[in-house]
This record gives sequence, structure tokens and C-alpha cells, in this order.
Amino acid sequence: MTNVECRMTNCWASVSDAVAFHRNALQYSASSFFWSSLAERGVFSFVIPMDTQLTWYGQSAFKIVTPSGKVLLVDPWLSNPVFENAKDEIASLKHVDLILITHGHSDHVGDAVDIGKKTGAKLVATFDLADAIVKHLGYPAEQAQTDTVGHFGGELTLLDGEVKVAFVRAHHGSGVAADDRYGLRHGGAPGGFVITIRGGPTIYHTGDTDLFSDMALLSLFHDIDVMLVCIGDHFTMGPARAAEAVKLVKPRTAIPMHYGTFPILTGTPEAFERELKQREAEAELRVMRIGETISLERVKKP
Repeated sequence: MTNVECRMTNCWASVSDAVAFHRNALQYSASSFFWSSLAERGVFSFVIPMDTQLTWYGQSAFKIVTPSGKVLLVDPWLSNPVFENAKDEIASLKHVDLILITHGHSDHVGDAVDIGKKTGAKLVATFDLADAIVKHLGYPAEQAQTDTVGHFGGELTLLDGEVKVAFVRAHHGSGVAADDRYGLRHGGAPGGFVITIRGGPTIYHTGDTDLFSDMALLSLFHDIDVMLVCIGDHFTMGPARAAEAVKLVKPRTAIPMHYGTFPILTGTPEAFERELKQREAEAELRVMRIGETISLERVKKP
């Protein structure tokens, strides 16, 4: 039998040697009360570390799956005009832990209420926005309590410490569209999120916003790996101002969002790339396809 190539200092001479060793080890473990009791308690359970998974559904809607399998949705308007598989995707969401909403506009609240009712996901939003979504849109009140509701400057520690969410400012509106008759309801102030994942990356979702100088302060408190940045123009900053925002925040990777959903959103990834290069921004540009899922590797930080 061909010898097994091995990169370790001590390795098995052949596959048969390795098989024999493991057979003997299992027999020994079975005969030993001490070792078998440890095994029963899961002390020797093997865990394969996974990367954080990021899915873009179009507009500003994302799904984040943590290394341990926790599921977060951000601004979950899955039923937007550009995501063709929305119905099937919503039906497949059997388990969601958290739904994060940056502001009250309908293209960001999206399908949150239906998904929240189906999955029991807790709502993460500012106090005013959560109150409006519960009272005017029917999100279950028991899933929008103080443990997941906060405000700007605050940071929540969630899911047994696996996820931290910091509330940060945005320059936009936040009216909640409850019905056409009475117009928008008060939804507090708009914002963004800095999401820190244990064993994974730190992600900044800008929400809908213009460029503002305080973005530079984020890097004082957070080491941003991925910046999900709006570039569509008209209702948010366009490519030029978005590129300047990236330069202020200094993320490792910039992923554009909130573009192409409607003709009026004229900003493009190509224009965004040109503006990044013109400003010599160091972030890597990553353009996602609608419905695409990518892996975000853990970045070792000093």
C-alpha cells in the first residue's frame, strides 16, 4: 500500500496503520469508564469552525449566519423587485434569531413582521422605531423587549455574547408607513449598525444615509472588516460620497448596496469603484450578486 504523505512531524506510515490505531483507540475508550464517561459528556466532541456567511437579497437586505449557525436578518425586504426567489427564500426561513431594522421606511422594514411572527425572531431597533413597528405594523411585542431594543451610543450583547450590536447614526428619515390614509407615523431617528460577531468579522451596515464627518469616529471604537454601504444616490449618498465615507471608516472590504432596485437609483458599482480609486481608498471592493452568499473569514486583529 502506498505510504500516506504527511505534513506533521510524526505521521502514520500507511493508511492501514492509521486505521489500526483508531480501531485500538476506540476499543480502549470503550473499555475505560473514565474515557467513555468523558465522551458521553461531549468533552471530546469535534467542532469544525465555520466562516460567517453573508447573503445579499437586493436593496439593503442581508442575511448573516454566524459561525455557530445563528441567523440575523438586516432590513429584510426580501420581496423587493429585483430578488426573484423571494417567495421561496421567505418560506425557507424556518429559524431566525434576530431581525435588525435601521429605520422605518417600507423598503427596510420590508417583510420583517411576517418573518418575525413565523420564526419568533427578536427585533433589534431603536426604542422609538421598535415601538412604532409593534404598535402600527403588528410586530409581536414580546419579541421587541428591552434586551434587544436600544439607542444611539449604546451597544447590545446578544445571543449569549456571540453577537454585539452598536447603534450608530445615519442622516435620513424614519417614518413608518402604517397606511395610506394617515401617512407616515413617527419612527424615531434613522441609524446604522455595527455588528461584531464572535469568531467572525465586524460588519458596519450604514442604513440609508448621506456622508457625514462623524463616520470617522467609528474607527476609534470599532475595527471594521466589512462596510455595507449605500451608493444609489437620490435618496442616499451616491458613489462619490459613498467612496469618501469608505475612506473615513477604513474598512477592509466595502460592499455596495441600495442601488439598482429602481431606475431612480442611478449609482452603480462601476462608478463607486472609480471613486474609490480616485480617492486611493484602501478598502477592497466586493460587489455581490443578488441572492449570492459569500463567506467572511475571521480576521485576526491585534
